[in-house]
Amino acid sequence: MNEKIALNPNKLVQFLNKDPADFTKHDIIEFVEKKDIRMVNFRYVGGDGKLKLLNFVISSREYLDKILTAGERVDGSSLFPYIEASSSDLYVVPRYRTAFVNPFEEIPTLEILCSYYNKDGEPLESSPEYVLKKAHKALKDVTGYTLEALGELEYYIYSELDEIYQIVPQKGYHESHPFSKWEFLRLEAMQVISEMGCQIKYGHSEVGNIISGDKEYVQHEIEFLPVNVEEAADQLVLAKWAVRKIAYKYGLEVSFAPKIIVGQAGSGLHIHSRLVKDGQNVIVDENGLNDNAKKLIAGFLEMASSLSAFGNTVPTSFLRLVPHQEAPTSVCWGDSNRSTLVRVPLGWKGVDNMIYDANPNEPRENKKFGNSQTVELRNPDGSANVHQLLAGMAVAARQGFENPESLENADKLYVSGDVHKIKDRKFDQLPDSCYNASQKLLEDREVYEKYNVFPKLMIDGLADQLKSYKDKKLSEKMFGDGDALQELVDKYFHCG
Repeated sequence: MNEKIALNPNKLVQFLNKDPADFTKHDIIEFVEKKDIRMVNFRYVGGDGKLKLLNFVISSREYLDKILTAGERVDGSSLFPYIEASSSDLYVVPRYRTAFVNPFEEIPTLEILCSYYNKDGEPLESSPEYVLKKAHKALKDVTGYTLEALGELEYYIYSELDEIYQIVPQKGYHESHPFSKWEFLRLEAMQVISEMGCQIKYGHSEVGNIISGDKEYVQHEIEFLPVNVEEAADQLVLAKWAVRKIAYKYGLEVSFAPKIIVGQAGSGLHIHSRLVKDGQNVIVDENGLNDNAKKLIAGFLEMASSLSAFGNTVPTSFLRLVPHQEAPTSVCWGDSNRSTLVRVPLGWKGVDNMIYDANPNEPRENKKFGNSQTVELRNPDGSANVHQLLAGMAVAARQGFENPESLENADKLYVSGDVHKIKDRKFDQLPDSCYNASQKLLEDREVYEKYNVFPKLMIDGLADQLKSYKDKKLSEKMFGDGDALQELVDKYFHCG
């Protein structure tokens, strides 16, 4: 058995002894027949970034073959705000590589993610997954590099206050049970998410412990491994669905919202990325970060304010993006620096000795792992439409290579130390509201629409949606009004 396949928890991978990228319709039918699968679910991302659902009962091999071949019709006007009811019929067609066994249903059920197509059988220009595909292709055409990404999915679990081993406010980072609550829920989520074909790096409890009256909120994080940016988006939407399903099973609520309680740690959706060619990480060389990395970073910084329109999509996003709470406000970057917008985390460069210091009896070997260096964009949060956000990041990466001033800009915007304590330099600031993010998006629309990546209709629709919150100078208006702020937080508790 292939080494990559041997430990893969996806049941189809194990049965077919194939990488998911090689799945065929015949493979899917064979699995359904041999494993007595009784239902098939089509899932697809709506305009709100959430997974939608269509259930099929398998009544015959012929019917199964038909839906796997031709897909099914859906009402696009009910899924996307910018599609007219007068011409709203769309097709959803399954992508076989995404198939997995539903881990929740008693009836044996197969799940498959789908792509949208219009009445002529062409990809729907404005569907989130196709926009991402176009953005990635444009980047690859310009640079020759593939963009890989991973998300850090942070969330809070909300429950009655547990008086035993009571949590300590804001002291939950990497704590373990019983001092951190609901660890078993995170572990169960990690298991089922991996069975869906998602590649998890690790999970842990996060800093956010909050006690409010007789309720407590405990923060956790699941981080993924870097994969092709299109797969990275699928991983995150599947993971959010799975975490919510498991929480519901135990009578709990989970929230990916950027703010739960004003003044307490919020939840981000930090996105790490790197550029790859022929399986090699091309943002580093023997001297560390190279010009490719600086162009990538410069692109993120240049487009940072308009990227907020994809990554910070509700008014409470901007209650998180405030100084001194490990959330960025200034457009700059630095090494291992959590006060900057773009952080360059540790990358295991030049530290091959650690294994032998920790394990003196370990035999020496020449084997080296591929370079793990990434760069981290720190402003997005759980309100993001993940496919749009990663498409925007692919556009920003491309802009970093197309702008001849990118290397100079990267050098100018580098900082060491806490950016909030630097008094002699001024940096551009991220938007402070959905309204201002929409303005920045419209200012930068030409870059996003270039190469026909983002449709004009989508940019207009997203800008209108952000403006509709009427949150310009919202923080100033609500300053000191705790009840109004909490009402706003509660309104977006289940965003994303």
